[in-house]
Order: sequence, then C-alpha cells, then structure tokens
Amino acid sequence: MRANRSKDTGPELALRRLLYQRGLRYRVDARPLAEVRRRADVVFPRDRLAVFVDGCFWHGCPEHYRASTKNADFWREKIDGNRVRDGETNRKLLDAGWTVVRVWEHDDPAEAAEKIVLLLRERRAAGAGGETTTVAR
Repeated sequence: MRANRSKDTGPELALRRLLYQRGLRYRVDARPLAEVRRRADVVFPRDRLAVFVDGCFWHGCPEHYRASTKNADFWREKIDGNRVRDGETNRKLLDAGWTVVRVWEHDDPAEAAEKIVLLLRERRAAGAGGETTTVAR
C-alpha cells in the first residue's frame, strides 16, 4: 500500500497536462474550503471549481471495483467510508457555491479536460458567483 500515491498519480498528471496545454492555470492538491479538511486534485479558486480524480479501487468505481478477498470486512468498510466522505465533500462544496467534478481514473483525460473547459466557460460567462448545483461525473 505504500506505493499508492495520494497525489501526482498518472491520471491526475495526464489531466493537468491537458488543462495546462489549454491555457488554464489552477492550484494542485489544495483545499477548496479552508474549514474543510478535504483536498481536491485540481482547484480553480476564482471560478469555484474543484476537480477530484478518483481511483477505481479507493473510491469504489461501479465498473471496475472488485472487493478484496483478504480482510474483506475491513476493505468493504474502508471503501464504503470513502464513498460516504466523497458524498459529504460534494455536499459541502455545493452548499458553498462550488462546482464539483469527479473523474474516474479510467476516464479519458481528454474528455474530462473538455468537460472542465466547458464548465469553466459557463461559470465565467455567468459570473463566478453564480450558483451551480451540478456534480458532473
């Protein structure tokens, strides 16, 4: 488990590279809300957009997650807890006026980058103070 990275994973780097190539600047591994101890992988503070790149195992991807056969109860509780925490994080950010984007590690980074670019354009056209209550996955 020590080999699992909490930041700068391959999918994160691929997505960040594409966003940077499109001229976007952002914060990496940052707290969108100072009072909430959760860090987003990519944050656009001015636009109030937080992007999370979720690993299929750690976040229980409905397509790719396979339950562990060893210590099954521990891992089921761990993954279920991660899912609950993800939902809580989404609600807290949405309540604070943020837009939340969750990308699975298996998603095409080019498609994810395009979705983020479109969301940023919408938010900027509406004025970053506009309320958005959509969680895109």
